Amino acid sequence: MNWLNSEAFVLFDQHIIWSDMIGNILGLIALGLGWRRSLMTWPVQFLSGLVLFTAFYGHLAGSAGKQVVVMVVALYGWWQWQRGRGRADDGRITVRFAGWRERGAMLAAAAAGTVAVALLFKAYPSLSWDPWPDAYIFVGTIVAMYAQAKGMVEFWIAWLLVDVVGVPLNFANGYAFSGFVYVIYGALVLWGLRDWWLRSRRDPRPTLEGAPA
Repeated sequence: MNWLNSEAFVLFDQHIIWSDMIGNILGLIALGLGWRRSLMTWPVQFLSGLVLFTAFYGHLAGSAGKQVVVMVVALYGWWQWQRGRGRADDGRITVRFAGWRERGAMLAAAAAGTVAVALLFKAYPSLSWDPWPDAYIFVGTIVAMYAQAKGMVEFWIAWLLVDVVGVPLNFANGYAFSGFVYVIYGALVLWGLRDWWLRSRRDPRPTLEGAPA
């Protein structure tokens, strides 16, 4: 597997490694499948996390750890979408806007999680070169994937907020392909946000378990 961490090519004076390129292409495909509300988005996200884990393991332990969490959340997302499949008119999951309590809980979790992870990275400098932005991306990615698993339109907004920091951080850390892909993510996220936003107005709202019929 050593070839995964070898150089694939040079683009604009940036050295592109195979694992960085393959993992992020898979991530891009997973985002597109998420836009289409395809259940396959989750195994592709899991595979992306596995490949990127090999890219970071050994020299960016914090980023490698993030990919482990991404794989766990991908399994959770698969389980959630399996349960929710068939509720929309087209046989796929129903998308919706989060309630205010859900938004508040996600914002609080993102803020507290970012602080906690950043302090961990600062206490153990070998885990990250840039503790605060790396923690922000780490936690923001998990929050975004959680919102996606729940079929929340806010999933796309969370990804946009991750992109704002992710693009410059990846270039600064030498992961140029990740930076380029995050730029493409931004465009795809805007299209996905529009699609889910409009769809949330058309799909029937899901019935809560235990609620009266």
